[in-house]
Amino acid sequence: MMEYFRKYQWILATIAGSTVFALGFALFLGPNDMNAGGISGLAQIVVELTGFGTVGGLSILINLPLFILGGLKIGKQFFAGSMLGMVLSSLLIDVFSVIHISTPEPLIAVLYGGVICGLGLGLVFVNGTSTGGSDILVRLLKLRYRNVPIGQISMTFDAIVVILTGLVFQDISKALYTGITVFICGKVIDAVVYNFDFSKVALIISDKHEDIACQIGLKLDRGATFLHAEGSYSHSPKKVVLAAVKKQQLAELKELVVDIDPNAFIIVQEAHQVLGDGFSRYSKESL
Repeated sequence: MMEYFRKYQWILATIAGSTVFALGFALFLGPNDMNAGGISGLAQIVVELTGFGTVGGLSILINLPLFILGGLKIGKQFFAGSMLGMVLSSLLIDVFSVIHISTPEPLIAVLYGGVICGLGLGLVFVNGTSTGGSDILVRLLKLRYRNVPIGQISMTFDAIVVILTGLVFQDISKALYTGITVFICGKVIDAVVYNFDFSKVALIISDKHEDIACQIGLKLDRGATFLHAEGSYSHSPKKVVLAAVKKQQLAELKELVVDIDPNAFIIVQEAHQVLGDGFSRYSKESL
């Protein structure tokens, strides 16, 4: 059962993320003539210019040529998942738009809309699919520029949508609010995509380094590495224990070290995307 779930969890994540994104757009951004950039934002601009169609319907039409490109470049699972995400998010934007709530203040709409849309897109991205449109182009650019966070690529790409929003709606405040939304959305995407793979790295300086490294392996099931160092005052040789652990193991690690050597010097650092045995594996499809 668990094997079956892991195999198809990307489908469930795509459904959940697309639903969350559509909800944030339809309830907070759309009613205030704002958007989170991308194809949905472009579709909103076209609807305003022409008075024809709906945001969801036009999103599907604009997405079709992009799907051909994305499917050829990235693979079958990405194509299938993104098709699901695109159709579902586009349809749900129209479905949720019939829900009438009192229009919140623009700043409240920006904050909640940006966070909710970013959360939805992050859930989709982190499982290797997209909601189509600019998400496909952003992912293709990410494959080309591996060291740039995906949220930054998305924000850069969406800048043109922000400008068009201000021009089409003839209201600079809408462009400024949309810019804030895009920024918040991009930051939340990065938080979801990268903080799901979140670990700690500890540097431990102790004369009982052998015992500490041994207990890290036995009790935490983690490897350890000895770094050769030298005391700046005594110039005596030292061995520093380097160990990467899951965030939830940090308290146990510190307790373990202090029990062995109360005078140990411990430095804890944040670590993102630790790759290797016991952690995640590198893939060319990784974000």
